[in-house]
Amino acid sequence: MTIQFEISENVAQIRLNRPDVLNSFNKEMALAFQKVLDQCDKDPEIRAVHITGMGRAFCAGQDLAEAIATDGPSLQDIVKDHYNPIIARIRGIEKPVICAVNGVAAGAGANIAIACDIVFAAESASFIQAFSKIGLIPDSGGTFFLPRLIGLQRATALMMLGDKVKAQDALSMGMIYRVCADDQLQDESLKIARQLAKMPTRGLGYTKRALNLSMFNNLDDQLDVEEDLQTKSAATYDYKEGVNAFLEKRTPLFKGE
Repeated sequence: MTIQFEISENVAQIRLNRPDVLNSFNKEMALAFQKVLDQCDKDPEIRAVHITGMGRAFCAGQDLAEAIATDGPSLQDIVKDHYNPIIARIRGIEKPVICAVNGVAAGAGANIAIACDIVFAAESASFIQAFSKIGLIPDSGGTFFLPRLIGLQRATALMMLGDKVKAQDALSMGMIYRVCADDQLQDESLKIARQLAKMPTRGLGYTKRALNLSMFNNLDDQLDVEEDLQTKSAATYDYKEGVNAFLEKRTPLFKGE
């Protein structure tokens, strides 16, 4: 089983599970990951998603043994059929997607992590844009997300030089949200995932949609997006529950509707 998957307290827990090869992706794992992400999107019981790796690594990127195998998929097919759909699903799921980087995140593994909505990392974790070491360019959305997170100069240097970025440095440059002690990473990141799973899911999803669109829109277009999505948010059950709870001075009980 290359992907471990369970649902608990409205949180889908996804664990990359090829620890003997640092959770590097092969075709089986990529397609299994896409399948569980589809379930996360469609299942109303799931109101937040938590992604991490088994063993000592988060993900070392592509399994190069598969990439160079004579009977394996071409590199074009790997990018088109394996990684691009994963990134599209992570960004398209209108629910919070939390990533807990428990060790090295290299190549596609690093870029899958930073495509998530909120990224936690263990103190011992590191991020490496390893592509230049073997004559490739960053994929899995890396050239899109990393410059927007840390700026063009830093992103260019990291992608061309392939430097290893320690978790604390990733935090300092704005690549990730929080660094945790290694033995606290899962508890702290799952705590936030469970917190988000109790919040107004539709409103959080609309927030994610607005942020996605903000990467392309000018100000006038984005103001129109906000007007439209605010109107949709105001029509939800959770908006009414939130307002009533505020007026009644009680804790709201959101349903994700």
